[in-house]
Amino acid sequence: MVDAARAQRLAKRITTIVASAISGEIKDPRLAHVTITDTRVTGDLHDATVYYTVMGSTIDAEPDYTEAAAGLAAATGVLRSKVGAGTGVRFTPTLRFELDTVPDATRAMDELLAKARAQDELVARAARDAEPAGDDDPYYHEDGEAGQDARG
Repeated sequence: MVDAARAQRLAKRITTIVASAISGEIKDPRLAHVTITDTRVTGDLHDATVYYTVMGSTIDAEPDYTEAAAGLAAATGVLRSKVGAGTGVRFTPTLRFELDTVPDATRAMDELLAKARAQDELVARAARDAEPAGDDDPYYHEDGEAGQDARG
């Protein structure tokens, strides 16, 4: 039977163990700018997908995703051993590392929202100074006069 709460607890624990091992115990320079963002564990607790992001070494530097992936692939065995020792489960889950695309999608969404706000500001500025193209009230009323309010 699948215990979703247990899988979530194990996923959190794996995230913590892998992140601390990468930051403190594994001395691979390719992993210097890797951040573990999330972990998902299957219902049978046999497989874990660990999501990570890579930050650039400086503000202007592009992250090296291929080197980070190679570093994680090389460290998978050590990381799995640490997960096994740190979780105490009967079967240590296999670890699969995937690049987390959420930060990129968030950045793209923020750029789209900024564009939309700028466009809205342009429309609001144009509407503020605009005048109606025709009469104030262009509809026909019962008294036969267009543009006049029949109520008075």
